[in-house]
Amino acid sequence: MSDALIVHGGWEGHHPREFAEHSAQLLRAEGLSVRVADSLAALDALRGLSLIVPIWTMGTIAPEPLAALLDAVRGGVGLAGFHGGMGDAFRDATDFQFMVGGQFVAHPDDIKDYEVAIADRDHEITRGLDDFRIRSEQYYMHVDPSNHVLATTVFEPASAPWVAGAVMPVAWTRRHGEGRVFYSSLGHQPADLGVREAGELWRRGMLWAAR
Repeated sequence: MSDALIVHGGWEGHHPREFAEHSAQLLRAEGLSVRVADSLAALDALRGLSLIVPIWTMGTIAPEPLAALLDAVRGGVGLAGFHGGMGDAFRDATDFQFMVGGQFVAHPDDIKDYEVAIADRDHEITRGLDDFRIRSEQYYMHVDPSNHVLATTVFEPASAPWVAGAVMPVAWTRRHGEGRVFYSSLGHQPADLGVREAGELWRRGMLWAAR
């Protein structure tokens, strides 16, 4: 029986297979057994898991696998995701968005250099990490006010000046029922997680969600 399930698919522009393989390597290095699947049918078998990692930008999810996923997390299974793989998955599934705590709506200026500031330096996910710069999509999101925000970014977009000065969460934790949920908006390209702080947020976030 596996400790973690990584399910990948959706829009190929976000490199779901490559990210799934990278995430599986990180978890296996920490001693977790990992099952990687490329079909949402894998959500039919969630018993005994500690962690579910969806990497599935856009796409749709049928009521049955969605209900199984929601029930598993409410029952205590951790959920961790990043960028569009969880923050822009299943756009018509508002129950999924409620569980995640946010939904992508825009990335003004597309690929750009921007700053990420650590907002909570005492959390086990962020402890010892410094503010950093990254070149990627800067996600503008609709976010749940109940999230525990770990990192933020400030928008100064030339293409959308009306949101200049907006402080946007980049990474957060939350609870959904008994389950721990972690999200980071970083990770448009696999190289993004090569930025040390971004990669550490993802590695630590998965482990935190898995308890």
